[in-house]
Amino acid sequence: MQTLLPVRTAAPPFKASRPIRSLADVHQLEATPLAEAITVRSTYEIFFNAAHAFGAHTALTFLCDADPATPPIRWTYAELLAGIHQTANLLHSLGVGPQDAVAVMLPGCLEHHLALWGGEAAGIVQPLNPLLTDEKLVSLMTAARAKVLITYGSDEGAGEGGMWSKALRLRTQVPTLTTVLRVAPHDEITAPSSLPEGVGDFKALRAKQPSDHLASGRSFDPEDIAAYFHTGGTTGAPKLARHSHRAQVFTAWSCVQMQGLAAGDVTINGYPLFHVAGVLPAALAAMSAGVETIIPTTALLRNKQVVANYWKLVEKFRPNSLSAVPTVLAALANVPLDGADISSIRYCRTGAAVLAPELAARFERLFGLHVHESFGMTEMAGISTVTPPGVKGLAGCVGFRMPYSQMRIVALDAQGGASDQEMPPGEHGMVLFKSPNVFSGFLDPADTAKAFTHDGWLATGDLGWVDAEGRLNLTGRSKDLIIRSGHNIDPKTIEDALGAHPAVQLCAAVGAPDAYAGELPVVFATLRPGASASAEELMTFTAQHVDEAPAKPKAITVIEQMPMTNVGKIYKPALRVLASAQVAQALVDTARLALGIDPGVQVEVLSDEATGITVHINNTLPQAAQLQARLQEVLAPLPVKTRVILVG
Repeated sequence: MQTLLPVRTAAPPFKASRPIRSLADVHQLEATPLAEAITVRSTYEIFFNAAHAFGAHTALTFLCDADPATPPIRWTYAELLAGIHQTANLLHSLGVGPQDAVAVMLPGCLEHHLALWGGEAAGIVQPLNPLLTDEKLVSLMTAARAKVLITYGSDEGAGEGGMWSKALRLRTQVPTLTTVLRVAPHDEITAPSSLPEGVGDFKALRAKQPSDHLASGRSFDPEDIAAYFHTGGTTGAPKLARHSHRAQVFTAWSCVQMQGLAAGDVTINGYPLFHVAGVLPAALAAMSAGVETIIPTTALLRNKQVVANYWKLVEKFRPNSLSAVPTVLAALANVPLDGADISSIRYCRTGAAVLAPELAARFERLFGLHVHESFGMTEMAGISTVTPPGVKGLAGCVGFRMPYSQMRIVALDAQGGASDQEMPPGEHGMVLFKSPNVFSGFLDPADTAKAFTHDGWLATGDLGWVDAEGRLNLTGRSKDLIIRSGHNIDPKTIEDALGAHPAVQLCAAVGAPDAYAGELPVVFATLRPGASASAEELMTFTAQHVDEAPAKPKAITVIEQMPMTNVGKIYKPALRVLASAQVAQALVDTARLALGIDPGVQVEVLSDEATGITVHINNTLPQAAQLQARLQEVLAPLPVKTRVILVG
């Protein structure tokens, strides 16, 4: 008996209803019931609808290198849907069903979109950060029970070295993994003559599958899990967040409404596609409305040549919008226009971290571009608030809440968590949300319980306030607060002050452990190319611009390179580790001096986020036992773990 597949009827693609310029405009959108506003049930339907509306129009443009003169590779919306069908059907043939995970470890490439959306059409996609250690990747894939891994077939050229070798190691360590699919580099001339057992050629196997329908005949429920995204890991070990199709579809629709995305627009998506920002607000939203999305080489905006040629690429490909994290904007601010015509850009947006006022001012001064800020997180499918085109706010203003969502500001409790005390407009506190795109929880129920308040609000951990226009203004993360003798110091106060110095490229304030105060504010800074400034000069400048006495930093350290996450956020845990090491080293030097120990004698100071401060003393040192006792005494009052060990 032949099984008849359901007949799918294309619906109109997403289209902005009206320009959003105020909270009243958001309220007007909400006058239509949500069930009527969004009838799409899955991300697959987004691409199905887009292909029927924009079939011959360009969906994806891949830049083979950073040279504007190099011909790109383009896929139409019809070709993209055909590839999604083939990918989903291939995965279905490999035993992937709606409850099975498909891990994806790829650089910027066209096939990344086949893996993402074909993976969600067949099962549950699991985008992976290739820079994670083997141990973390194994842990994440094992937790997800990943059945298939789609990965890049090279260790070179992607800016994320070692993907292929890493994949071959992973296939022997993840118990549930049955198949690895190799994606060939776009410029590969000769394919490998053979592949290991259990490894298949993604393109060759895909080509054998039907391209005009889903062979599974799958009927989607909006609550079906579409993806497992691991959290950014800036504040701890990565966790797996579950996204429903409903949540991802809502993110796409709401981004179209809030930003006025329209068919025929062009955007450059330089975010990595293992990160929620690159996948949902940047990619899915754009393609749901018929926008052409440019992939700037395999290494994306980690490609220094792409950054160096960025304005020339804008002149060549005429994007309407520019979207990048603040650290990338800081790098672009050092790239002169050199006469490039960037008049096509009508909207510049950033997110992932609070924008420094000086950087915002510099971008507008140099390029005539106002930087609109947004706020998103993995737990809200990538978007929570947006500053729409035509709306200008001061740095830190991240815009209006999304339609059909709710937002509260509450006071912090004694532990720095969310209390029940609601703060009025203008007053600072922790930001809470309820929204259709709030995630379905973490894979671990214990992590889920920690993510929500007792009455069901998502506790973001971010600090902010609501202005008179109803816009959210962010000040930082609750975990980033520097607590000096019970006084809460917002690091942004210090960062904004130092960031105004003309020599400073990036800066970040953290708490250094102190026996008396608990924490003292210290700052790490990088300088703009060709600039020079001493720590003393920067200290004087900052002290003059920080009014709050407890917030005046105790030290500023100029470093060569700021530690970053893989999406361009400043990685403050690494800076806190560095600050702890500096404090410990100063105490070691003082103790050695007091005991008359030669400064040249090696005493090693180690600092780690998990284990705290460890000091190694060479046991052959005559005063080793004395120094150990002295250091145990002076390090013990610090509010971090400390160990003093005799070695050798």
